[in-house]
Amino acid sequence: MTGTVLVTGAGGRHGGTGTHLTQRLLEQGVPVRILVRRESDASRALRTLGVDVVLGDLHDRRTLEPALDGVEQAYFAYPVAGGVTSAAANWAEAIRRTGRPIRTVVMSMGPAHPEHPSALGREQWLAEEVLRWAGIDVFVLRIMALFHENLPLLHGRSLAGDAVIRTAFGASALSWINGSDAAELAACALLRPELFDGALAEIPGTELRTHQEIADVLTGVLGKPVRFEPIGVAEWRDELTAIAEGALNADMAAHIPNVAAGVLRRGTRMTPDPDRYAELTGRKPVTLASYLESIKHTLVPG
Repeated sequence: MTGTVLVTGAGGRHGGTGTHLTQRLLEQGVPVRILVRRESDASRALRTLGVDVVLGDLHDRRTLEPALDGVEQAYFAYPVAGGVTSAAANWAEAIRRTGRPIRTVVMSMGPAHPEHPSALGREQWLAEEVLRWAGIDVFVLRIMALFHENLPLLHGRSLAGDAVIRTAFGASALSWINGSDAAELAACALLRPELFDGALAEIPGTELRTHQEIADVLTGVLGKPVRFEPIGVAEWRDELTAIAEGALNADMAAHIPNVAAGVLRRGTRMTPDPDRYAELTGRKPVTLASYLESIKHTLVPG
């Protein structure tokens, strides 16, 4: 059994990887501490399960040093928003000041590339470089897929109102993965590092789907026709910006259409490999159809 693991992002909503990872580690008997900026229902619920909850901010190094006290490994996840490079610098310096070789598993994203159309993709890549330059023990888990959870986040309103999905991905077949499955991979990286070679693993998704295929699945799940309507990158950016609130912040509203621009320019970079996922985790992945079935009550007017 490993020592205490510090998990960041356990209060995040995009994909819910931090919360799922925390629960998975607890099931394995691993002591878990989570870093949150403020108490919430989610953090209080985890506290009742035996999780050590500490208040801190990735942008304030002074709060990170006590959070790292006694920690052997950590999971570093940053919201889909600007500021990850600064957060990475604070994180690296906090670890350096502990004087201990705390291993960090970073949850990365497919657009992390120095030339990606998305500013957030370029910044994620730079943040990972900063962690390496700092000389700390870091392993980057780059998930080369979109999360299932993007669908209600980006299209919940249009599905409930007009039964339509509008995106700038066109007819592109995209790699998809459930947020809980991404967290399972993070658990493997923390608990069984020998499964991965090197300091970076690019892991494909578990299923290939176009948005037209997703609309067809939703037609069956919701019991009413769901249309797919392709739109341009700029038009989609304007639409997402107009509804940006809550979990969908302005940075993410700009990021997702630029991800589409990257796919249209370069295509899907990796073919989904559910067998690889099962080999690593010992589990079958969540299918997109089963995920949509589980949330269908949130996609129809109340």
